[in-house]
Amino acid sequence: MGNPAHPLPTPSTQAGRDGLAALLARPGRAVVALDFDGTLADIVPDPERSRAHPRVVPALSALAPRVAAVAVITGRPADTAVRYGGFAGAPGLDHLVVLGHYGAERWDAATATVHAPAADPGVEAVRAELPAVLEEAGAGSGTWIEEKGGRAVAVHTRRADDPQAAFEALAAPLAGLAARHGLIVEPGRLVLELRPPGMDKGVALEEYVKEVGAEAVLYAGDDLGDLAAYAAVEKLRAHGTPGLLVCSGAEVPELAERADLVLPGPEAVADLLSALAQRVGP
Repeated sequence: MGNPAHPLPTPSTQAGRDGLAALLARPGRAVVALDFDGTLADIVPDPERSRAHPRVVPALSALAPRVAAVAVITGRPADTAVRYGGFAGAPGLDHLVVLGHYGAERWDAATATVHAPAADPGVEAVRAELPAVLEEAGAGSGTWIEEKGGRAVAVHTRRADDPQAAFEALAAPLAGLAARHGLIVEPGRLVLELRPPGMDKGVALEEYVKEVGAEAVLYAGDDLGDLAAYAAVEKLRAHGTPGLLVCSGAEVPELAERADLVLPGPEAVADLLSALAQRVGP
């Protein structure tokens, strides 16, 4: 197998060590699923400038042909994650799947097409009312709206004078706005996303693992939206499917405390993927 360029870290929990061992023993029956922002790409002030870490695509290109499947599960629209990730046409990623809008959309590299449901009317209604709600809540000039297609809209406070105070001040008004139009609020790292209910990363991951028939699963994420995927892996483990939970960064204690392996950020995640590729390679 050779020596990996980066050492393979040891999970801190027995369940995580079992999950890693199962992946290494049966890579052809394993699913590797990954969040995008904060996991494969560094968090940046402007989400439109987010790009996958330079080591990510080479690492995925080396790993993907050696496991059953690789999926990116993100709150972004699927085609946006594909563009910002640089995934389309990358060597070795001809079977990559990107599940966007928490799994409501799907992009398959094999066909280079996105399958998506129709736009949600609640999102359109929220989009129309959002500027007035923000003004009434006293949102400062640093607060801004990110358009995410017909399935979601997000409000960021990262550029505000006091980002955390702005985030907390907007939580209740946005929850009320979402509820009036049948939506939910998905909180993240200084972002509040309004989207339809019924789909989350946990549902998406469970369905994909079942589709592939995986016998081991690795999931890596960094934010509150990844908690549902963590819960899905824990459920799978309880039913006999080994799994490894990876946390990128420690900014979200709720996630880091449940992880089997905490890494410093996307660069370290890329190193983990590279180490896995070398360990399971020919």
